[in-house]
Amino acid sequence: MLKQKMGFTLIELMIVVAIIGILAAIAIPNFRNFQFKAKRSEAPVNLGAIRVAEEAYRANSGTYVSLTASPVNYTVTGPQKNTWIDNGGFSAIGWQPTGDVYGSYLTQSASQTAIIGRAYTDIDGDGTQARFRFDQNEDVRMTTQNTIY
Repeated sequence: MLKQKMGFTLIELMIVVAIIGILAAIAIPNFRNFQFKAKRSEAPVNLGAIRVAEEAYRANSGTYVSLTASPVNYTVTGPQKNTWIDNGGFSAIGWQPTGDVYGSYLTQSASQTAIIGRAYTDIDGDGTQARFRFDQNEDVRMTTQNTIY
């Protein structure tokens, strides 16, 4: 009487490896996109907080403050975080992020009643920036396509 051997054949193992490879090919790009979206979400949150701080400052002083692009010039954002440096105005409105940031933030105040705030970030490092904006009449919104990180 022959004993029956237990185990998997080489074909069965190859099929399992192929299925895992297909699932990984689908999952990894989606995972990267979710990571990019999560990191990009820093910009509108911080810009919204800057808007609140600007409005509070205006309620007390009657004017908005123009904020210099910080921590880096908005043309040099990239996939790495930057140490926060106030290049001008942020301390006046009492705003500072907690920790390092991916984006660059600034506001322009043309008059006592008009302001435009902007945030720029390039999370994936492809040279195309995701841009966000607010003004005295509008909340923060993305001004580039949602697929730009």
